[in-house]
Amino acid sequence: MSATPSSPGSSTPPAAVPPAATLSTAGPSSATPSSAGPRPQPRIDIRRADDRAATRVGWLDSHHSFSFGHHYDPSNTHHGLLLVNNDDTVAAGTGFETHPHRDMEIVTWVLRGSLVHQDSTGHSGVIYPGLAQRMSAGRGILHSEKNDSWRLDGGGEPHDEPVHFVQMWVAPDRRGIDPGYEQLEIDDELLRGGLVPVASGMARHRGQSAITIRNRFAALCAARLSPGRDVTLPEAPYLHLFVTQGEVTLEGTGVLRAGDAVRFTATGGQRVSASAPAEILVWEMHKAIEDFLG
Repeated sequence: MSATPSSPGSSTPPAAVPPAATLSTAGPSSATPSSAGPRPQPRIDIRRADDRAATRVGWLDSHHSFSFGHHYDPSNTHHGLLLVNNDDTVAAGTGFETHPHRDMEIVTWVLRGSLVHQDSTGHSGVIYPGLAQRMSAGRGILHSEKNDSWRLDGGGEPHDEPVHFVQMWVAPDRRGIDPGYEQLEIDDELLRGGLVPVASGMARHRGQSAITIRNRFAALCAARLSPGRDVTLPEAPYLHLFVTQGEVTLEGTGVLRAGDAVRFTATGGQRVSASAPAEILVWEMHKAIEDFLG
């Protein structure tokens, strides 16, 4: 998703970006984290689904975990390196027309339906549940995202199923790189349970079933939990837990439902358990935007 649509019924978004995204496009082409500044204090911040800002037009229902487009809150621009966590539902036959991005790692995770990606580097494909996809905007890229997979088949039968997906933007640790695209089927790994690396720039995930992002301090993992199963969260300076489907219980906190999120600072290691089928997305981050400034 690029931004808030300009008018109801339109599938062409304006050239707006989350306010915090400007942090990743300023300064030199290489970013070196700063070691200055105090260590963050331990904190667990629960954000409920109904408290998110929302953009609703005829073809789009979008919920924003952070400031996005005209929804601006200076106290809610990012967590760690995560700038965007948009929970989008797009009607069939519609979507986001061609729009630009720059210096951003964009990970798309489809929950239901299918989403067609096309970009100016020549990549074109359909994203569906269990397929991890990453686009590196680098020094500049144009792309579109639409719910119209039948058009790729050259005249296939149209469908009326909405596509539901989460799109996440992470600041890169180096700017001005070549744009890139990567996707990987990880459905089999998810069926085995546990936290599965989805997208990572961390050295410890090399060779595992994870697409690569251009930030060595960040990793996204997913878990599909059957009733009675649990996972243990990693420990990191910054974690972001998002419940995509179902209902889970976070140790020491309580019940979390679809659309709920938890921001962890300087903590981790809690158990997340499911009493019914559920799915979670967990960002592990060892730096924050502020570490790349100054």
